[in-house]
Amino acid sequence: MSKSNEIRHTGKILEITPDFTTVQIVVSSACSACHARAMCGMSEDEEKVIMVPTDPYSGHDVGDEVQVLTKMSMGLKAVWISYVIPLAILMILILSLSSVIGNELLLGLVSIAGVAVYYLGIWFFRDRLSNEIVFYIK
Repeated sequence: MSKSNEIRHTGKILEITPDFTTVQIVVSSACSACHARAMCGMSEDEEKVIMVPTDPYSGHDVGDEVQVLTKMSMGLKAVWISYVIPLAILMILILSLSSVIGNELLLGLVSIAGVAVYYLGIWFFRDRLSNEIVFYIK
């Protein structure tokens, strides 16, 4: 797979079980490459812990630094699920209900409730989604 089709993060293995390997990755903002980030205070590094299916033949140990990869298409799918579709739902509800509901506060609450129902559905199907978006260690 070429580099342009992958999303890569460097991580550290925290735990290895027969089913999953727990990896801690540091997600850096765009400010991380700036030479003034130490004085600015705007730089934000966020640590995330993800679970990757364990490869019994990998030979990795706890504490090893590894590359965590996923396909670019998986990242785009995650963006659609978490940002684009909820925005479309919000806009459709606001535009379609604005002529029916005269109160703007009620319109906003109903539209936000529609997006909340969408995210609740995502939460109920999280196991199915976790099987579709797969990370692997290199």
